[in-house]
Amino acid sequence: MTSATDPVVEALTVQVLDFPTDAPEADGTATWSSTTMVLVQARSGTASGLGWTYGAAGAASVVHDLLADSVVGRSAWDVPGANEAMTRALRNAGRPGIGGFALSAVDIALWDLKARLLQLPLADLLGRAQRSVPVYGSGGFTTYDDARLEGQLRAWTEGRRIPRVKIKIAEDWGGLEHRDLARIELARTTIGPDAELYVDANGGYSVTQAIRLGRRLAGEYDVRWFEEPCSSDDLPGLARICAAVDTEVAAGEYGFTLPYFQAMAAAVDCLQADATRCGGLTVWLRAAAVAEAHGLQLSGHCAPHIHAHAACAIPNLRHLEWFHDHVRIENALFDGCLDPTGGLLRPGHDGAPGLGLTPRRDVLEQRRRTGT
Repeated sequence: MTSATDPVVEALTVQVLDFPTDAPEADGTATWSSTTMVLVQARSGTASGLGWTYGAAGAASVVHDLLADSVVGRSAWDVPGANEAMTRALRNAGRPGIGGFALSAVDIALWDLKARLLQLPLADLLGRAQRSVPVYGSGGFTTYDDARLEGQLRAWTEGRRIPRVKIKIAEDWGGLEHRDLARIELARTTIGPDAELYVDANGGYSVTQAIRLGRRLAGEYDVRWFEEPCSSDDLPGLARICAAVDTEVAAGEYGFTLPYFQAMAAAVDCLQADATRCGGLTVWLRAAAVAEAHGLQLSGHCAPHIHAHAACAIPNLRHLEWFHDHVRIENALFDGCLDPTGGLLRPGHDGAPGLGLTPRRDVLEQRRRTGT
């Protein structure tokens, strides 16, 4: 219900932006040369909130055709109510998948708008369980040659003093184990013995293959984190791997619903969730509570400037992913981006309201897809 004195959401606008990568990129199960952002702005009076997702451009049509009528005219204070209304609007189209991407972008924009209307950093609006947020450097694509991989790792650990880094493995759906191990060895040699080393198979290994390799990761290379060692659809397989290896197993980035996170929590050592997919910050915070109820920490997947403020609000935060592609995009598109030096983000330290970001109009125009 909207009070006569409440500010209301007056309009939603959405744009599709395309950003080429700075080099060919691949992980264990996919290749890409550009990244698409669907950017939503929610307006109330002179205030405008930003939200976005990284995914199919069709999410923009979902915002226009299915979600806008559930949000425009509502109180700008009631973000959870808007989230529920959007969820109901997606009943027939489906909440997982592209509908979830679209809903997430709108939800994030509404949280940013609410905090801007209140002239508060979003971290202060949500409350702070902690003042700073750990991050890990993430990239190490399987397409990188040794020199590029080494340079990226040194830029994080020496240039930015980020004490934890992650590389991609399981190249060619796990078909190049010898190269995976050589790259892991190079990464450990490059970062030295003190930095934490993580690996991400993106679901590229079979369960038995992941167990066999996983048993080597901790002992030979001191790998602390084994992400999606097999398909995240295979919860029994993840649980088998988790029980068989010493390295922590993590997954959850493809979660769209709380029942998914509840089931995943029984199969991993650390739960992941992505606010640009799972239902925005509203559901991401709930996923953190699910993890806490299972005695687990939560790690935010990608899109660091989406997650940083909300991450301050959860007591069981592990860290956020300082992902190469998304950091490049967010730094290019927005003024006000955060500094990861020392491996910690400090959201809201400057008092800027909301997410603290301002779009650069020239970049918007340059990267906007025609017709959006």
